[in-house]
Amino acid sequence: MRQNIGNIDRGIRVFVAIVIALLFFTERITGTISIVLMVFAGILILTSMMGFCPLYSLLGIKTYKKKNDNPLQGRMNDD
Repeated sequence: MRQNIGNIDRGIRVFVAIVIALLFFTERITGTISIVLMVFAGILILTSMMGFCPLYSLLGIKTYKKKNDNPLQGRMNDD
């Protein structure tokens, strides 16, 4: 399993999951939608911890960049 979630993407996922959890525990959201959103928040946390999103893989999306993917890195050492 290759990593396909970048750091900014991970941060956004964790932030959204925390907001959903806060809304749930303060009872701002209730009923079936609260359960669905909590499951969604759990998926966001799990995928951010693993660094891999199966949906991204299916759609060909990759927000993770390796350190050597920087096109300017080679030029910086040529000076």
